[in-house]
Amino acid sequence: MSDSPPPVPPLPSRPAAEAAAAAPAYDPATDPDDTGVPTSLHGEVDDIGRGFFRALFDLSFRTFITRRLASVFYLVGLIAIGIGFIVWFVGGILRGVGALWINPGAGISLIIATIILVPIVSFLAIITLRFIIEGVVALIAIAENTERTAENTRR
Repeated sequence: MSDSPPPVPPLPSRPAAEAAAAAPAYDPATDPDDTGVPTSLHGEVDDIGRGFFRALFDLSFRTFITRRLASVFYLVGLIAIGIGFIVWFVGGILRGVGALWINPGAGISLIIATIILVPIVSFLAIITLRFIIEGVVALIAIAENTERTAENTRR
């Protein structure tokens, strides 16, 4: 083995700032890697001008409204789960208190089960609702991206 230092790489012929200034600006139209991946905002921004009701009554289903309504569906679902939680929680406590006079063990068990199970079931319902809405939105996003890729492939 030799103890000589490794060779020093050669310096570029001009500084990096000068080379960057001389390079042509990026033009997406001349990009050889036209993979169909959108580099700018398309889809929802373009659809806003078309109007919600026009997209709603689009019989060819070329415009998806699910992504725009996902937050509304989620909010309505959360409200429904919240109302169900209150009804079942208050109802369970009241039934448990009512059962205390007939069978104290059953009344206490019903109150404890209500306090434990109703929040757990409500939490699982929220998770399930979120999973379902995310799955539908993901499928719509896949469909939109596939359509864009097909359009770019045709070009």
